[in-house]
Amino acid sequence: MTNGTHQELSPVEADYVRRGFLGKVGFGKKPCILVVDLNKGFTDPTTAMGADLSQVISAVNELLEIARPKGIPVIFTAIAYDNIREAGLWLKKMPGLACLMVGSGMEKIDERLHARPDEQVLVKKFGSCFFGTALSHQLIANGIDTIILTGTSTSGCIRATAVDALQHGFRAVIPREAVGDRAPEPHEASLFDIQAKYGDVVSIEDVKNYLETVVVEQDGDVAGQ
Repeated sequence: MTNGTHQELSPVEADYVRRGFLGKVGFGKKPCILVVDLNKGFTDPTTAMGADLSQVISAVNELLEIARPKGIPVIFTAIAYDNIREAGLWLKKMPGLACLMVGSGMEKIDERLHARPDEQVLVKKFGSCFFGTALSHQLIANGIDTIILTGTSTSGCIRATAVDALQHGFRAVIPREAVGDRAPEPHEASLFDIQAKYGDVVSIEDVKNYLETVVVEQDGDVAGQ
């Protein structure tokens, strides 16, 4: 699968291009980093819902090291329930969600990301970061046009958020190395699907190069050159 560099298309990709898929949304002028569900319930492989996401966390940190000094907005999300009934029917599909109760510690952002006190943690109840939250209004109010989408899981909340980002008019860019899943098959299938229909799956180097071009203006706004 292509990842933002000039690589030969696979037969499947070539067929998709012929049929009118695999376009490109590109980078916009004003990005944010959205770190999806790298809370301990998902990053601790000993938990029911968890997996070893050490490499994903390391990749996300590479992006944060560039974004933070520039003042590029960083938003963390976490699934957390005050009452497990908030999970609705999703609990029937994923009973492991019951571990993500407020106060359990599983809702806390993994310490390896060094989340700062001034960085928002957006609590959500379902897959997409947009569903049942004020994320869209917040991004619009701040002029954000590009979401650098990172975290977990590729086949779940990343894919759902990429779909909703497009539907809300935001460019979703997914650095391949900065997203992860519990198994390689759903991970790769979802990256292919996102690239074909909803966002751009690129290398982390492409994203880092883009972030380096972003200029922070005096009023705190940011803009890509």
